[in-house]
Amino acid sequence: MATNQKSVSDGASSRQRITNYLLDRMNDGKHYFKSKYIAQDLGMSVKEVGANLGLLSGECEMLYIERWSYSKSTTWRVESKSVPVPS
Repeated sequence: MATNQKSVSDGASSRQRITNYLLDRMNDGKHYFKSKYIAQDLGMSVKEVGANLGLLSGECEMLYIERWSYSKSTTWRVESKSVPVPS
């Protein structure tokens, strides 16, 4: 049971690290990211990055994450979700 809880918290930690990475790079004007380069920069496996980006595409409240293309590594298109201003 403790192992299952550890893997869940490790997954959440990985998703947070990836989200922070994407937000930092978006501040530099980038919107397209390859899984293999994210994996290299964060010290993760490409498979781990891809799985977490797939999860984040459905649950991240700050970013739209879309699997964009595949050529030697999956490319992801990322955009900031705009927050509507209350009237």
